[in-house]
Amino acid sequence: MSAFDLTGKVAVITGGNGGIGLGCAKGLAKAGANIAIWARNEAKNEAAVAALAILGVQARSYQVDLDNRSEIESATSKTIEDFGGIDILIANAGINIRKRPEDFTPAEVSQILQTNVTAVFECCQMVYPSMKSRGGGKIILVGSLTSIFGFGIAPIYSASKGAMVTLAKSLATAWGGENIQVNVILPGWITTEMTEQTRSIPGLREDVIKRTPAG
Repeated sequence: MSAFDLTGKVAVITGGNGGIGLGCAKGLAKAGANIAIWARNEAKNEAAVAALAILGVQARSYQVDLDNRSEIESATSKTIEDFGGIDILIANAGINIRKRPEDFTPAEVSQILQTNVTAVFECCQMVYPSMKSRGGGKIILVGSLTSIFGFGIAPIYSASKGAMVTLAKSLATAWGGENIQVNVILPGWITTEMTEQTRSIPGLREDVIKRTPAG
């Protein structure tokens, strides 16, 4: 038996319809996990489910705005109803607004922190009861190397990813005794729909982009 056999496990991936999230979903599906995608874009959700179904697992998508707590609550209930419970959460969904620090508006700061910190915490809160009732679970938060190095044209994103590192440590301390492991991964530059937007920033040289951690 493979050490990575996840047959019968149920994994929720936020933002799992593209980029890093879909890559994670495919990896878990190849290990046998059934997949629930929580994301906003219905067309991308359907395409992701079709790609996952080819791998021979159950896959469903739930159209959810993660900035809305009640929608996270609803998606949690529907996922548990459809799959019987939740064993794994990959909190991948996030946003970035790239500009110099002095150019940010209060609304932009609030938007990034809401999606990248508050919504992530709420997703963890919502899946916790199911994991506890099933004897444990795994939570992986998708952070960024910018939490360590900073990023001059994405200061609030970097700060939000730093908060995610501390959140993971805190949840791991709180829930470890209940066999719920919480970790955070810190990707570097990965070409996705979100990171491609950086290439259009005036004056940002291609070689700088390639050397800047912005996962």
